[in-house]
Amino acid sequence: MIEQLRAYLSDIQESPLAERVEIINALREEIHAVSPFKTEPVDFVKWVTADDVRANDYNPNSVAPPEMELLRHSIREDGYTQPIVAWSGTDKGGVEVVDGFHRHRVGRECDDVRERVHAYLPVVDINTGRTGKGDRIASTIRHNRARGKHKVDAMSDIVIELKRRNWNNARISRELGMDEDEVLRLCQITGLSDIFSNQEFSSSWDVEGFLDESDFEELDDAPESIEGMDKPRTVNTSDPQRIFHTHDKWECYDAGLYAGSVEGKTKTECRQLYADFLRDDERFRAGMQTVIETWKNSCEHYLTNAAMNRIAWMGQAAACVGASLPAEFRGGFNLLSESEQIHANELATEYINTWLTENERPTITLEEAAGMGRQSDIY
Repeated sequence: MIEQLRAYLSDIQESPLAERVEIINALREEIHAVSPFKTEPVDFVKWVTADDVRANDYNPNSVAPPEMELLRHSIREDGYTQPIVAWSGTDKGGVEVVDGFHRHRVGRECDDVRERVHAYLPVVDINTGRTGKGDRIASTIRHNRARGKHKVDAMSDIVIELKRRNWNNARISRELGMDEDEVLRLCQITGLSDIFSNQEFSSSWDVEGFLDESDFEELDDAPESIEGMDKPRTVNTSDPQRIFHTHDKWECYDAGLYAGSVEGKTKTECRQLYADFLRDDERFRAGMQTVIETWKNSCEHYLTNAAMNRIAWMGQAAACVGASLPAEFRGGFNLLSESEQIHANELATEYINTWLTENERPTITLEEAAGMGRQSDIY
């Protein structure tokens, strides 16, 4: 029987692609019908043209751009390892996604992936009896909750673990689909400072171990702490002037700098508002002035870190307090003309130096404020 099947499959090798896929799907369906696992949807994965797979209108899950790029990277490097769960009973033709909306988007929208899979997507049908919209919505939520979300804390732990294994920022950025500022931010969320940013581990570090209290020291010349807060500390690195606070002490965290959306506004609208804010010297200056006057802990944490893009943070912070726009929409900076970008950078550097001077620290150049010129994702 197997030999007969092989002979038959050999005969269809020269068939047109669409005809070959149709035959393969039909064969798999016949095998599925006699399979002891036919009650399991994954037992029958079929290939459906991407244009016939449509998103549903109720998926509560969302993926930020960095995670979307990570998914694309994963599918590009590892292939489709999970099919899209779908419902084929729609009266509009084609199939409707129940779970796998973002895998569906990658297959439709990413040209390299779409070309590799010949504009098809791997699909499994949801179990019979789960086809009512209420059932489909519940199934989508179950899939999302069972799989879990990439919570900030969990992703921070992953980044820290990779750092302990001597991965540099560039490698983490590439493999996890983040920009380097996000790598720094995730290190901070766990309560650690940017001790790992743009630094290679020396052989004296215990790569397999954990940081403990002995890895930190208190600064004799640190600013006085606020009431109810431990004295600011820095990690034992080559920069003894670095001050950090855990994220629960950051004013920017409470103000919503790391929120993912603005209620009632689209991403496009928010990016435009971001650009408009940066163009308005009066508002931009007022926002930065508020930051350096009222965000004591955040300014200490970020503006004493010579390894990061401090211009980017100052611009994001000002937009947060002055226009209620989180850093998610920093892409609005790219809507500015080149001269407007230069002017915004200069203004941000001016206020960074104002804070540094007021805190008896040396002023810095624009290039130093940008973290050695790494400002591809400025603002």
